[in-house]
Amino acid sequence: MTDATFPQVRIVPHRLLKPVTAESLLNNLAGITGVRRILVRGPGLPENVPYGPARGNPNPHHDRRTINVGDTEIALRVQVGEVILEVEDDSAITEIRSICDNFFVNFPYQVQMGRFMKTDPTLVDYARYGPDADPDLIGLADPRSRVGPVIIRTE
Repeated sequence: MTDATFPQVRIVPHRLLKPVTAESLLNNLAGITGVRRILVRGPGLPENVPYGPARGNPNPHHDRRTINVGDTEIALRVQVGEVILEVEDDSAITEIRSICDNFFVNFPYQVQMGRFMKTDPTLVDYARYGPDADPDLIGLADPRSRVGPVIIRTE
C-alpha cells in the first residue's frame, strides 16, 4: 500500500487524438517537474481482429504506430482518448492547465481533478507483480493485456 496520497488529474479531449498529436502532448506533459505517472487510455487497437467472421486476420489501422516520448519509443496500442496524470503536489496542476490551454486550441477539452488510478494493490496487481510490487506500477496493470506498462524515467 502507498502511504502518500498524490493528486491526480485527467485530461479529456473531446475527440480521439491522432498519434502525432498524442506524441506532442505527452512530450509536453512529461517535461513537467512533479509528474509521477502518466496513464493513457482509450479504445484498443488490436493487431488481429479479436472477434467476428474475420477473427485472427490482421487488423490494419493507421493509428497503431510507434511514438517517441522523451527518449523512449512507445508502441501505441490505443487511440488516445484521455490522459491521466499523478503529480507530486498541486503546484504542477497549474502548469498542466497552462500547457493544455496552449495545446488544445482547435477543439475543446476538460481537465478534471479526482482519483482516477488505483492507489492500493488489486488482485490483478498481486497476480502480475507479486506481493513486493513497485509502488509506481500499482493500478497500471491491465488484466487482459499480455504486455506490461511502458516505464519512462525522466531522472
